[in-house]
Amino acid sequence: MIVIQTLLGGVTRLSGSGLSITEWNPIMGTVPPLSEQEWNKAFDAYKQIGQYKILNHHFTLSDFKFIFFWEWFHRLWARTLGVVFAIGFIYFLVKKYFDKEMVMPLIVLFFLGALQGVIGWLMVKTGLNTEDVHVNYIALSIHFISAMILACFTLWFALRLLIDEKNRVSNNRLNSFTSFIIGILLLQLVYGAFMAGLKAAPAASTWPKINGYWIPSGMLENSIFNNPLNVQFIHRGLGYILFIMVIVWFGIVLNKAKNNSASLLKTTCWLPFAFVVIQVLLGVLTVLNASNIVWGKFGEFEMLAELHQLIAMLLLLSLVVNLYIIKREERSTPALKGDGASVLN
Repeated sequence: MIVIQTLLGGVTRLSGSGLSITEWNPIMGTVPPLSEQEWNKAFDAYKQIGQYKILNHHFTLSDFKFIFFWEWFHRLWARTLGVVFAIGFIYFLVKKYFDKEMVMPLIVLFFLGALQGVIGWLMVKTGLNTEDVHVNYIALSIHFISAMILACFTLWFALRLLIDEKNRVSNNRLNSFTSFIIGILLLQLVYGAFMAGLKAAPAASTWPKINGYWIPSGMLENSIFNNPLNVQFIHRGLGYILFIMVIVWFGIVLNKAKNNSASLLKTTCWLPFAFVVIQVLLGVLTVLNASNIVWGKFGEFEMLAELHQLIAMLLLLSLVVNLYIIKREERSTPALKGDGASVLN
């Protein structure tokens, strides 16, 4: 549900729907406008912001209903996610299915989810004025990365319940290398959000060069945080670095795990390898189709961008799975030679 919610956020952004609902009502906002009067009231509120006045002043009520739906559905899914969690949590708690150490992480998970809703609204507020036509790109990146943290936290908690300790292996260096790759990937995702928030893809819809240059002209004179060309250059560069790092990581893991009993790692190490290859291909195709963007239309570029986002999430989650399996050595209990837990040392 978290992955779907993130994808719905992508559809909301790509369809230009994110600012269609100008108020945050966590309870009553579940119900959309039901009468013509309520629809006109919501439309009139939208007409007061810059996105309508500058970009969408030609909108009819029918056009507004289309963008309203995606933002409403995005918020509804978030509320449903919270309800699903709450029902499951209360049921299992009453039935005493939880161990004591499980309760606090689940409470933390609930508050992380609630915080994500607050961050989402604060992001929307950055675009609810008469000057801006989109939300602030920094706020967008915070919203996206916090969603990824929420997904990773949920997955890590699940892995503790799903994976038997005997299927984990100990290797400090490989654990550190995996953590480093995840860190670079998170930075890459931040710049991916910058790309989305700054609408940077059309600035250079060419590959492998950026508008005929390997390095954008005047790069040093412009910001690396809000200049579309520089942001795209860094996003691409991080992508290439990640591709190489994951391929090297995959080779190391496969080589060290092939002659031992760590069969789970031999399976899971293929996931980052597959996802990073697909991700690079999707990134190239997305950039090349950026010239086909039509504001307010969900076409080929938008579909590729959604797939690009989905594979990025799956790449992150697959690396988290492998990070859990490749644990750090326990200092108090030295591993024995030949044991499945020590084979990667």
